[in-house]
Amino acid sequence: MPDPTTTATGNTLPEQVTLVEVGPRDGLQNETEPVALADKLRLIHELAAAGLPVIEAGSFVNPRWVPQMADSEAVFAGLQRRAGARYTALTPNLKGFERALAAGADEVAVFAAASESFSRKNINCGIADSLLRFTPVMEAARSAGLPVRGYVSCVLGCPYEGEIAPAAVAGVVRELLGMGCYEVSLGDTIGTGTAGSMTRLLDRLLAEFRPRQLAVHCHDTYGQALANILVALQHGIATVDASVAGLGGCPYAPGASGNVATEDVLYLLHGLGIHTGIDLKAVAAAGNRISARLGRASASRVARALGAQA
Repeated sequence: MPDPTTTATGNTLPEQVTLVEVGPRDGLQNETEPVALADKLRLIHELAAAGLPVIEAGSFVNPRWVPQMADSEAVFAGLQRRAGARYTALTPNLKGFERALAAGADEVAVFAAASESFSRKNINCGIADSLLRFTPVMEAARSAGLPVRGYVSCVLGCPYEGEIAPAAVAGVVRELLGMGCYEVSLGDTIGTGTAGSMTRLLDRLLAEFRPRQLAVHCHDTYGQALANILVALQHGIATVDASVAGLGGCPYAPGASGNVATEDVLYLLHGLGIHTGIDLKAVAAAGNRISARLGRASASRVARALGAQA
């Protein structure tokens, strides 16, 4: 294990960071044209072979809302599971949880928002009611012995409300952890966050919660995702969500571009001397292949730079 890295400002970075690969779910769910099951499975298998320890493989939501995820049962049925990898799924309600459990998901995730307006636009109910919906999911997960992760959207900005107060984010995080989520991922859904706003948010959250209870999920709309992730690392956050080739965005957030690319995050982490156990070139190759299948170039700057050197 490498020694901890100390920055010029005296911050000690984590020795090891866990990347949560969200490309097969959060990345592909916004594609308007159907993505073939074989292509989804190949992507997941290549990412696992590259060393990604956690892969969000599907979403058990109503297929009328997210048609691209309608084959999530088939995805899980077709997995060639790699030892040491966790294959997770998004579950909005008890029915979704039951489908995920039957499909063999290793972990499930529930999602809420820090913005009342976004919550109503996204899932047609307010924050308080959305959290109430998770109560039966959490009870069923405890009975099944399945871990539950939480997501909070719009932690640094909302397309309808603008800037979100850190105290509002803290309230949702507190509820999710209190009901049994082992970790809460903080989503900068529209990518408006900066190093300054991320610092203010984490200073508030870490006054109440432990770093190991939090993760970050940054979008790169304004090109600030890596800066925001570095701030999170400097605050001791050691779990980062990322999407291969920068796939994805948010269908309920106008103007939101894709997630930060896994390849770009890996380049940052490896440059800082942080251990990930992930093969960057293999991830870039997987990202290039799925991008080609989708008819476009990878959105990862690192993948493009590596390709130019080949």
